[in-house]
Amino acid sequence: MGHFVPHTDEELEQMLADIGLTSLEELFDVVPEALRLAGGLAIPQGMPEADVLTEMGRLAARNKFGPELVCFAGAGAYDHDIPSATTRLTFRSEFVTAYTPYQPEVAQGVLQALFEYQTMVSRISGLPVANASLYDGASAAVEAVNLATAATGRQTVWVSGGLHPHWRAVLQTFAKGTGHILVDVPLQDGVTDWGSVPAAEPPAALLVASPNYLGAIEDIRAARAVADSHHAELLVAIDPVAAGLLRTAGEDGADVVVGEGQPFGTPLSFGGPYLGLFACRMDHVRRLPGRLVGRTVDTEGRPAYVTTLRAREQDIRREKASSNVCTNQTLIAVACMIQMSWLGTSGLRELAIRCARGTRYTREGITAIPGVELVASAPTLREFAVKLPVPAPVVVTRMAEEGFLAGVPVGVEGGVVRDGGDALLVAVTERRTKDEIDAFVSSLEKVVR
Repeated sequence: MGHFVPHTDEELEQMLADIGLTSLEELFDVVPEALRLAGGLAIPQGMPEADVLTEMGRLAARNKFGPELVCFAGAGAYDHDIPSATTRLTFRSEFVTAYTPYQPEVAQGVLQALFEYQTMVSRISGLPVANASLYDGASAAVEAVNLATAATGRQTVWVSGGLHPHWRAVLQTFAKGTGHILVDVPLQDGVTDWGSVPAAEPPAALLVASPNYLGAIEDIRAARAVADSHHAELLVAIDPVAAGLLRTAGEDGADVVVGEGQPFGTPLSFGGPYLGLFACRMDHVRRLPGRLVGRTVDTEGRPAYVTTLRAREQDIRREKASSNVCTNQTLIAVACMIQMSWLGTSGLRELAIRCARGTRYTREGITAIPGVELVASAPTLREFAVKLPVPAPVVVTRMAEEGFLAGVPVGVEGGVVRDGGDALLVAVTERRTKDEIDAFVSSLEKVVR
């Protein structure tokens, strides 16, 4: 197999004749002799198929298998149910093999799917225009900051202490190159204390997550009032599942909404690839990062879908551009669209209610354990943090031995959330049954005692 060439001698002769050559050696005359490989590659000869299968079996037998851990971890990546219909439709070859739809006449299916995705993101965000997706929630947050600073001409951004620490790290990385000034706004009892920011240069934007990293639901309207007092943009990172129960961020005054779309149709997958949600007010449409798909009609008056408004001009405007993103996560966006279509309005509400009820039941069970208390008393929907008598990393290790992925260690320093603290961040999705929750609480009580 190592010497297999997928061309016949007749095909090679035809190719050489078309370009006016007589041999393959002549084709490679332009390569200096000193750079050519002498004696072939130093790799073993190919093995018979049966021998390969035997060797692969030997290697596979070295793997150790055990029962799957029951997942109570979240922190931005959640163990939600993915119906078979979502997987089956997402992995149709028309979507899996699709590439950038530069030629709309041969890409109507993918373009329509992205248009429907944009429509659904617009509905759950409460804003009129959404793009065709970004890489993940963190990159969407960066693009929101870029948009706000381009719109206002300012460089300072107030960032809630409840923002996901990984998102904050990505923002800090980009700020080193762009010159953005990030000002942390500390949490008070789990929610952002906007009044604690000292008098300083007016910000370009306020960035807040709701629910935030601790699972607490923020007061978006209060953040809107602060933004208005500084003539700043309001950027809100949402949990798309929460849209089934809460008012949309757009209704509460957000100028830009971002989020992580993984809960809809994407498995945990060891951390990716995931999906960045992005929506904004219509007056920001020319600053929109990535792609935008629009609906029009063709020369015969039939509905047609095209990439619109931008035509990639952001990417050639150099220093005048507010973004250099020129692509999107088409396949993951399609999965998200199919999952949201499958759920519908009533299904999304039911999903959010089941998460909220399971979370409340779990929280009540855990906080009944002596020595365990909530990190914050603010309302939550799917996630909450607790202080334990035993350091959280130790609890996570011991709970794994009991068959549970117990959560994510988290801490709060100076009013800003961080990874790796002594508190435990616990998430409950609709997949967790009452029996699993009861067993989890029982095991946790045993571990902390």
